[in-house]
Order: sequence, then C-alpha cells, then structure tokens
Amino acid sequence: MARTDDPIAGLLADFEKGDEDARAKLFASLYDELRSRATRMAQKHGRNETLRATAIVHEVYLRFVQGGGAWRDRAHFLAAASRAMRHVLIDYSRNRSRQKRQPDGVRVAVDEILDSYQSRAIDLEGLNAALIKLSEFDPVMAQAVELRFFGGASVEETAQLLGMSKRTLERRWETVRAWLRSEIG
Repeated sequence: MARTDDPIAGLLADFEKGDEDARAKLFASLYDELRSRATRMAQKHGRNETLRATAIVHEVYLRFVQGGGAWRDRAHFLAAASRAMRHVLIDYSRNRSRQKRQPDGVRVAVDEILDSYQSRAIDLEGLNAALIKLSEFDPVMAQAVELRFFGGASVEETAQLLGMSKRTLERRWETVRAWLRSEIG
C-alpha cells in the first residue's frame, strides 16, 4: 500500500493498478531530478550540452512508455532510469560509431571530430561489456556503477538506494574501479 505522505509512492501504486496517467505524472514529478542527473553525467564525461541531457531524459521516458514497467518505490524507479540512461548512451555510442565509417574523401565536420575525441575519452561499449561481466559476480556493484556513472547519483545517494553504508560503498567502489580499469584498458 502506498504511503500517503509520499506522492511518488502513490503514483507508483496508481500506475501498478493500471492508471496510465500515473506514469506521465510520475515522470513529471521526477523530471527535474532525472534531468539534473543526466546533466551531471554529461558534464562529468565531457558532454556539457544541456540539450543532450534533455534528450537523454526524453529517450528514457519513451523507453519506459514502450516497455511498461512496475517499480516498487522511488529507489527502484531511479535505478531503472539509471539503467535506461546507460542503454541510451550505449546505443548512441554504437550508432555514432557506425556513422563515422565513411568512405575516403568525405569531408567531416569539426563537431564530428570533437565527438570522436570525446568518445575515445570513455569507451562506453567497453564499459557496457565490463558491466555485464561485473553483474555476473557482483550485481550490487554493477548497479552501483549504473547509478553513479549513468544515473549521476552521488556516493551518499547510491549507498542509500542500495541499502548500505557510505563507507562500505566507498570501500567496495575502490575495488570495482580498479577492476573496471583493468577490464576496459
């Protein structure tokens, strides 16, 4: 049963009961937070465009509308949104890689050269492959990486969403970061 003091829990409960309007209201309620997370993620990884953050959130919304979904609570919803942001970025990276394979002699715009440089800074496809591997032996820390890297969550937010202390997360985070570096190269 939804808590009456938590409007998000109420919207989640309404959506689960079949109220399609609840999904739109849920996104409207969390839009600013999702956009803020996408903006932090974009800035953190050298993509400072406001439009990109907005586009990421809108793509997440479209994926949620198409895929349905049931979320237990606010934390579960934000974790699902982080995972969706991950997939949006991976798909964008793959699509951009396909578009770069042009025949010789084709002129390339300066923006494309900059995108190419930025894409080398972080290998999203390599990170995705590493996360798939990580989820096989440590699904909690794979979710932590999604929340922090793709969802823009702070250490405190991530620890709270995963139900662990900040110190425990920090300790495990160092190990996972080292493992990811060795996996991605």
